[in-house]
Amino acid sequence: MKSLSIKDIALKANVSITTVSFIINGKAKEKSISEAVIKKVEKIIIESGYKPNQIARSLRTGNSNIIGLIVEDISNSFFSKVARLIEDKAYKKGYKIIYSSTENSVEKAKELINMFKSRKVDAYIISPVAGIEDDIKLLLNDNKPVILFDRNLPGVDTNYVGANHFTATYQSIESFIKEGKKNIALVTTDVSVQQIIERFDGYKQALTDFKLPYNENLVLKIPFGQAEEETISNIKELFKNNKIDAVLFATNYLAISGLKAVKQINKTIGKDLSVIAYDDHEAFELHTPLISAVQQPLEEIAETVIKLILNQLSSKTKLANQQVIIPAKLISRN
Repeated sequence: MKSLSIKDIALKANVSITTVSFIINGKAKEKSISEAVIKKVEKIIIESGYKPNQIARSLRTGNSNIIGLIVEDISNSFFSKVARLIEDKAYKKGYKIIYSSTENSVEKAKELINMFKSRKVDAYIISPVAGIEDDIKLLLNDNKPVILFDRNLPGVDTNYVGANHFTATYQSIESFIKEGKKNIALVTTDVSVQQIIERFDGYKQALTDFKLPYNENLVLKIPFGQAEEETISNIKELFKNNKIDAVLFATNYLAISGLKAVKQINKTIGKDLSVIAYDDHEAFELHTPLISAVQQPLEEIAETVIKLILNQLSSKTKLANQQVIIPAKLISRN
């Protein structure tokens, strides 16, 4: 059966199109439409299978019930897990999520914000790249709720949810030192974003506090988006030229490349080398031996992000911005 239009429903119920529109948009009570008329129209809507056009409804109500989620790389397991949790929690509250990846490109991030603007999204959840500060300020000036997560942007006054990257990294290096490790490497990425800088600072500070010399030859910065074969080659070179007894990988995808490199140079994890990966991954529990990891509280991050967004959306006045830091924890699998 062909579904009816809003005009067809009005004719069938013998009421005006405006009355049907008020009922569909939940404004029947405030417009003093009788209970009998509401029930009559709702019955026809259910029987006809009428589905209001989302864009048309958003033009009428000013709300799309869509939230835009912009991350660095949706294929990265950290972002995909957080996105899935946010999607589930938002859906239960009547919101849908559309998401995309910046690939750390300022130009792409700007394009995505403009695309989401044209889709009339109600709010934005962004893991930002430096360089889009003015674009976010324009959204805030337009009274659109914006929540930054995973990484913050100094100079942008909005809500932020993240983990304590400095502390988690410091604890990882401290655990190596307590094992008696002396030559501790850091394999990180060359992206200049807050959480990567904090991981480097935590590494350096732990060495200083425990009276170990900082050696820049033990820090390998991999270009973002580099082919895995090249990354594996770089990591093998690092181990070949230095006597390393422990290594912290600053992201889970670098850790996976690192494990492949270590296997190719016949080093034994546990016996020759201690390894910790930042951001957990299923592969680390399947590896023999098991790989220790810094685990970010994904559920709490997603829960906090959605709670802040919904509070902003439901409030008639602008709420004070919050900076929420949730502790990450070292999962030792030795």
